[in-house]
Amino acid sequence: NPICLEEPVVSVVFFYASLNRSETPRKELKSSYRRLCMLYHPDKHRDPELKKQAEQLFTYAHQAYEVLSDPQSRAIYDIFGKKGLEVEGWEVVERKRTSAEIREEYERLQRERDERRLQQRTNPKGTISVGIDVTDLFDRYEEDFEDVPGGGFPHIEINRMHISQSIEAPLTTSDTAVLSGSLSTRNGNGGGNINLCVRRVTSARGWGELEFGAGDIRGPLFGMKVFRNVTARCFVTAQWGLQFSSRGVRPSATTMMARHLDQNTMGYLQWRWGSQSAMTTSIVRDTKTSHFTLALQLGVPHSYLMMSYQYKFQDEDQTKVKGSIKTGFFGTVVEYGAERKISPHSVLAATVCVGVPQGVSLKIRLNRASQTYLFPIHLTDQILPSAVFYATVGPLAIYLAVQKLIIMPYVRAQKEQELEKQKEDSASEIARRKQEAEASVLLMQESVKRIVDAEESKMGLIILNAWYGKFVSDNSQKRERAKVIDVTIPLQCLVKDSKLILTEASKAGLPGFYDPCVGEEKSLKLLYQFRGAMHQVLSGDTEPLKIPKQSESYGKKYI
Repeated sequence: NPICLEEPVVSVVFFYASLNRSETPRKELKSSYRRLCMLYHPDKHRDPELKKQAEQLFTYAHQAYEVLSDPQSRAIYDIFGKKGLEVEGWEVVERKRTSAEIREEYERLQRERDERRLQQRTNPKGTISVGIDVTDLFDRYEEDFEDVPGGGFPHIEINRMHISQSIEAPLTTSDTAVLSGSLSTRNGNGGGNINLCVRRVTSARGWGELEFGAGDIRGPLFGMKVFRNVTARCFVTAQWGLQFSSRGVRPSATTMMARHLDQNTMGYLQWRWGSQSAMTTSIVRDTKTSHFTLALQLGVPHSYLMMSYQYKFQDEDQTKVKGSIKTGFFGTVVEYGAERKISPHSVLAATVCVGVPQGVSLKIRLNRASQTYLFPIHLTDQILPSAVFYATVGPLAIYLAVQKLIIMPYVRAQKEQELEKQKEDSASEIARRKQEAEASVLLMQESVKRIVDAEESKMGLIILNAWYGKFVSDNSQKRERAKVIDVTIPLQCLVKDSKLILTEASKAGLPGFYDPCVGEEKSLKLLYQFRGAMHQVLSGDTEPLKIPKQSESYGKKYI
């Protein structure tokens, strides 16, 4: 039965795929265009329905060639897509501009849109911290509970809490107001404060801000902070403040200078004057796989030396493990822990702290978008092996159990829902592409016969069978069925001079192809004959493919 295509759409993707590349010399582009014209020219088909389908596909190829042969049009399509070719692209660029200038113009407009979007939201940020004291689990004395009813159960106490929240309000493109507040309580005593900060970006090299605050503990606060890029590799920040209280006015000042020592290393020098004066110098090296910090502080009342190292695994969950040691007049603290991304917007971290005289504690942190939840758990005031063991093994065991029983099933269900929704949303487009592909296959019949005859006469490349889609292995435990389509004719049509070359791009856009399983992993499997020998190859959806291989061209490694 003849196949009727839906209303024509300029399918530049179709022509891009037929070329198997996004950047093509003009000569090769013209050659590919001529080849498609010969394939889809209406005069080559006598059947009225086939002639009508050929006219549509011929129009697609012609419109696509007009876009890709013009550098400005191609740049607009690369940036805006098909919509840019219709309206949006030509509204914002001049045809006289180069491809690079068009891209720069688009990026500038994108930044302006982002700024306008930023002004329409408050960008809230918050932190909730809950301190838990479980020292009774490890440091309890049985004799103290002999005469107390219910004394056999350990006492777990929430001894402190802290809640803070901030919102931003862009006033102009250079001015931003930040309103923040916090509430804290510790052992039954607490208080809160509220702060208003107004920041102005003075130039590309610096900004300044004014801060006003008030609270029921420390009293009114006035502060000022400035930032300045001194050179391309060095910047300076300075901060001054006045804290008003019943004891009088307490001034404070902080200055910091930072400099890039190399591409991945920063050096910092900070001086702080006030209630806790100190001089701090540190070196921070951050690379793709690691983060290292070395810091030395000399001050009153605290002086210390600190060194930390973090290793970043190059996995999908962005796993990180870290360790640090900090020693000074207060004692020594050793920390170690891990961090992992548990969802697209959530990061979970756990850190064990062992020190003298602090004891043993466990810190759990959950970052969800711009919200942070902290749970510092104090285990013992002494260094007990049992506390260190449970602080290390406990969170890991709980995480693995929750990951396997709750998180993984939830994420799997979410992906299945998204896949189903994606299939529903693209059902009409898939149907259109399927009809277009089937029409292309019908139009390729005559050309493929000529190509096969020519290849057989010189014992060249003949595609015997080709399948594209999702394949299921025989030992698969799941009751899945393969979702593949026959693409033997489309691939044979792409054979030229006994060669088939496919570059890095999804094969779903090739002429005669369509996506039989949207959102799922696909591959191309084909059986071909070259110089009388049979060969078989399996290629990933976006993997480049070139057959015959060089060894096969010399008559080796036949199968």
